[in-house]
Amino acid sequence: MALIHICVVLALLFSADALAADDQTRREIRFAVAAQFPPFQSRDPQGQLVGLNIELGNALCVQLNARCVWVDQVVVEDFLSLEARKFDAIMGMAPTSERRRWVSFTDNLYPFTTRLVGRSTSGLLPHVKSLKGKRVGVLLGSNREAFARTKWAHRGVIVKSFWLNNDLVRSLIAGEIDATLQGTVEIREALLDTDEGRDFDFLGPPISAALLGDGVAIAVRKPDTALRKELNCALEQLKQNGEYQRIIRHYRLDAAP
Repeated sequence: MALIHICVVLALLFSADALAADDQTRREIRFAVAAQFPPFQSRDPQGQLVGLNIELGNALCVQLNARCVWVDQVVVEDFLSLEARKFDAIMGMAPTSERRRWVSFTDNLYPFTTRLVGRSTSGLLPHVKSLKGKRVGVLLGSNREAFARTKWAHRGVIVKSFWLNNDLVRSLIAGEIDATLQGTVEIREALLDTDEGRDFDFLGPPISAALLGDGVAIAVRKPDTALRKELNCALEQLKQNGEYQRIIRHYRLDAAP
């Protein structure tokens, strides 16, 4: 209830500011995004940004009466550019203890589950004893790479990093790696729900660790407490008016992992 009251107060302030501004250009919120990770963010055949994070970001901007500006990045975790004010926030990042050293995070936009994926007949499980000597693919710069290199690599697991998820999946299908550490939604889209994914499945239970996080949020500069509060309030309002549920329904976030 306290958050809702804060949101109401902020909404009134935003309305007053908007009336005072009159003919001034509408406020912009510049979101950084790496458009290489469907179904969260990617480009359609026409070159337009699409995906869950794009839809949520646009909805947040509408709620805040702001204009969304999307800054397409090569690397998601570009905290130096965030500090240099090349954009205002990074959309779609798992809050981890390491990342919190550099930035602040909004409330989670949605839950995030990490699973080991490989051939159904492999018998592999997501722990060192099972994976020792095996090749595990991860995305370069991801929280899964940080986890695998910190917890597994020094104990005999061969960690192979890939720039693009498409390349990682192709290597898994070709047998060049034995398994991959992935988020459940993205690996369904990239492999498990395709014809090529018939021989592959989740292996063992979900993995829970501080290095992985358990949700996806928006990263902002630590001093930008006002922006963080505004985004949190807008997210709460989207949930209250049903727009949030309408957006996420398509992405099967609640499907059994």
